[in-house]
Amino acid sequence: MTTTPSGAAREIGVGLISVGWMGKLHSRAYQALPSVYPELGLKPRLVHAADTAEDRAAHARDVLGYEKAGTDYRAVLDDPDVEVVSICAPNMLHHEIGIAATKAGKPFWIEKPVGRGAEETAEVAAAARAAGVVTSIGYNYRHAPAVERARQLVAEGRLGRITNVRATFFSGYASEPKGALSWRFKRELAGHGALGDLMSHVVDLVSYVVAPIREVSALTSTVYTERPILPMGSGTHFAVIEDGEMAQVENDDYTAALVRFHSDAVGTLEASRTIVGPQCGIGFEIYGTDGSLTWNFERMNELRVALDRSGPHQGYTTVLGNGHMGDYASFQPGPGNSMGYDDLKVIEAKKFLAAVAGIEHHNSTIDDAHAVAEVISAAAASAESGAWEPVPDVTGATFGHQARS
Repeated sequence: MTTTPSGAAREIGVGLISVGWMGKLHSRAYQALPSVYPELGLKPRLVHAADTAEDRAAHARDVLGYEKAGTDYRAVLDDPDVEVVSICAPNMLHHEIGIAATKAGKPFWIEKPVGRGAEETAEVAAAARAAGVVTSIGYNYRHAPAVERARQLVAEGRLGRITNVRATFFSGYASEPKGALSWRFKRELAGHGALGDLMSHVVDLVSYVVAPIREVSALTSTVYTERPILPMGSGTHFAVIEDGEMAQVENDDYTAALVRFHSDAVGTLEASRTIVGPQCGIGFEIYGTDGSLTWNFERMNELRVALDRSGPHQGYTTVLGNGHMGDYASFQPGPGNSMGYDDLKVIEAKKFLAAVAGIEHHNSTIDDAHAVAEVISAAAASAESGAWEPVPDVTGATFGHQARS
């Protein structure tokens, strides 16, 4: 990290690997950080980007503002001016690039899933611990101010003892039967389907707000078993192909799980990528002996809370986003001014760079990602066996809670 005169912001050289939608979003988050969080005294400097597509690499340089760009991610990791790196490549490359980043000694912010399964994720986690590099994971939904407030209410015991939880991630990105067979539908390239892509967000969210999961019973199904072939790199999973050659979908469209938490609460979790209606319907309902609360990302700036068992205020009160919730006050001056998805990535960038700078450690970590991957692996095993499957403990994974004794 560059040292500057007293009172001046410290520059942090940023590298980017893969310049798709998420890579652009990481870049905007870095650029917004100094104005949203001037008190940190940090100024990201966009140094070096890489993408296998030359036009995307050029976009990183000419539009996003990176000083250098090319097609080889190794050049980003080898660049001495790159002090941290964002890894936004497709799932099948996360393991390889994550390991390479640890060998280069570069702290990294990586999108989920870190690996195509628990084994790959564990390998990246072990390499990061051995290298001593700071890590942060793209579990952006946990940073919503309403979610942070829900977590606070649970931690303070305002809901009493948590008894049961319902959580979902319902997304319609694959609801079109003629939607293209992108890499997301191929086990070798993506790993699991909705289970790994969407359910991993659900697992992180409930683990962050309530407690880690210790046991799971799950099922999966594939709604559309064939889709039209899409040549690699020629489009996305949103592409629709009429009368194309069909090939097999190799992973799940839907998954559901019963879970037991380490806190002894129980819950149901669901995820679907083929549902019609919800578009980014990730949310939860949390019930306790003294109250309950509910939140959904499609109404991100609202938290519904019930804290009275009797009296004139029974039922839910809708609380608007306000300065008492998480990082809301860094973005908006008063209640009712909405935040959006991109803002959650700015919060994520802040938590990552603050940890790199040694200012605070509120970021998600590679150990959290490993713990989530173990839940997903246990759910996949349960869907095969039909039995309850235990979730192995992951040393260092606390989701920001106190470590269990």
